[in-house]
Amino acid sequence: MGIRFVLDPPSTPELRDEIVRLWTAVTNAGGAVGFVGPVTEDDVRPFALATLRAADRGPDQLLAGYQGDELIALLFLTDNRFHLKAHWCVLKRVMVHPDRQGYGYGQALLREAEQVARKAGWEALHLTVRDGRGVEEFYRRLGYREVGRLPGALRVGPGDDRDEIQMWLPLT
Repeated sequence: MGIRFVLDPPSTPELRDEIVRLWTAVTNAGGAVGFVGPVTEDDVRPFALATLRAADRGPDQLLAGYQGDELIALLFLTDNRFHLKAHWCVLKRVMVHPDRQGYGYGQALLREAEQVARKAGWEALHLTVRDGRGVEEFYRRLGYREVGRLPGALRVGPGDDRDEIQMWLPLT
């Protein structure tokens, strides 16, 4: 079954609950989406809802991926809120449900984000990756290149600091 995308779906209570469930599942499967597992939905909910509110009010946008009626993937296209950076945006919280990984949905999600960005007139996409999981290889295959690294910027646990990898995709 394929995936269909919706840009800025209506922020209903059901969607908010789906986002919290997805975010929790991705975190607990080892995904680097703002938390270190194990987490509960109660742990994730305040941060997820704040992130969604920023998209509801704009200028950030939510790109949601569905298989049938089930939310299986999402990312946020975030505005830099600075006029000298208005020509590019940041992708945040890129996630695909752990049960749906390995089927090309992540690639489809990123390609859809590229199309949204091009339509918005952005010239590049930026994202960050937590070192230690090998996820940067996934992004490299999609054309992103490493443009910098903040050594030990992410403290995921006592004595476990990880680099934050900066990645960039030119769209022009």
